[in-house]
Amino acid sequence: MIKGDNMRVIKNKRYDEERALYESDGIALEGCSFCGEADGESALKESKNVSALECFFDLRYPFWHDTGVKIYSCEMTEKCRAALWYSKNIEIDNTKLHGVKALRECENVSIEKCSIVSSEFGWNNKNVTISNSLVNSEYFMMNSKSLHFDNIKMEGKYSFQYVEDAVIENSELNTKDALWHAKNVLVKNCIVNGEYLGWYCENVTFENCIITGTQPLCYCRGLRLVNCEMHLCDLAFERSEVVAEITTPVISIKNVLKGKITVPCVDKIIKDSDNYKGVIEVNKK
Repeated sequence: MIKGDNMRVIKNKRYDEERALYESDGIALEGCSFCGEADGESALKESKNVSALECFFDLRYPFWHDTGVKIYSCEMTEKCRAALWYSKNIEIDNTKLHGVKALRECENVSIEKCSIVSSEFGWNNKNVTISNSLVNSEYFMMNSKSLHFDNIKMEGKYSFQYVEDAVIENSELNTKDALWHAKNVLVKNCIVNGEYLGWYCENVTFENCIITGTQPLCYCRGLRLVNCEMHLCDLAFERSEVVAEITTPVISIKNVLKGKITVPCVDKIIKDSDNYKGVIEVNKK
């Protein structure tokens, strides 16, 4: 249920003034709109136990410092910038999140079947799940922890940088410079397209993935690849500590610091000095 028994229902109202519903507690908004000439911001700041169903948000900062927010079948436009900050216990379903910086420094967030078009989305959050959603964002989820992504399609640069304790599965990631400095991450059953994947990451595992793009996975520690395909990948694994099982030919592998890579074919192995002790085992089939 989107509203509890004791919630006050507000239907089909339009709000455009500053802090229109400030410090509300226990309200269910249905078919309401936040837009208009007054151009007021922070409509629901410092509120708790709020639900919004089929509402339209066209003004800035609607949900700041809130607790207990449910947002279903709503639209947040490009003008609805920084929509959810410093809030916790949030459910968002079947909603357009189209303003920049839409989610920041929030905790306990569930996002399902949403359209996310928002640069700098998801910074400094904790305990976030996103599933069955489309994402277009730069610097997506930077510096966030305790994350689970399932069946997302991602477009944009610099995603998942500095994330920790994350699982990404059954997803398609079209993203340059992804997973830089990431720690304790499992990427499973995913298609990962993009240049310079995963530099400086630590304890990251790719399992049953298809990886495409130049110079992937350099300067890594505790890196594992299990049953992965790699396409158009050159200068891979430079200065990395890695254990990898690759099932497709690789263009070139460079200066592997430590570990073992098995691969059916590699066009070129580069080893600039004896300091690079990684073993590359070619198992031609």
